[in-house]
Amino acid sequence: MHTDRQKILFLCTGNSCRSQMAEGWGRHLYPDRYEFFSAGIEKHGLNPLAVKVMAEAGVDISGQRSKLLSELGPTTFDYVITVCDHANEQCPFFPGKAITLHREFPDPPRLAQTATSEEEALGHYRAVRDAIQEYLSSLPTALAASRPLPD
Repeated sequence: MHTDRQKILFLCTGNSCRSQMAEGWGRHLYPDRYEFFSAGIEKHGLNPLAVKVMAEAGVDISGQRSKLLSELGPTTFDYVITVCDHANEQCPFFPGKAITLHREFPDPPRLAQTATSEEEALGHYRAVRDAIQEYLSSLPTALAASRPLPD
C-alpha cells in the first residue's frame, strides 16, 4: 500500500450515486496517484443504476458500499470534495490539513423521477456520470489550484 499517496474523500448526502461514481472514476483514472474514499452524511445504499452506467463506461463500482463518514475510521484526508450542496452545507470539520472543495453535480435519482422507462432514467445517470468523469479528468489541476500559497 502506498502511504505517500494523497487521500481524497468524496462526500455526498446518501453515498449512493454521485460520491460512489466519483470514487470509481478516481480509482480508474489515477490508480497509483491518489487513494480515494467516499462517504455520506446519511447512508442510502449503493444505487444499482449508478453501478450499471459506470459498468457501461468500463468502471466497476459493484464492490463499493454505501457508508457513513464515521465508518472510515481515523483516516486523515488531504482533500474532501463535496459533490452536492447538502453535503457541502453539512460538511463536518476535518482536523489537520484537509482542504475542502465543492463541486455540485445533479442528483440522478431526482432527475430520473419523471422518467417513463429505465432507458430514459439511465440517460440522466449517464449525463451525471460523464460530468463527474470530466471533472475528475482535470482533478490534479483542481487540487493544485486549491492549495494555499506558501508564506
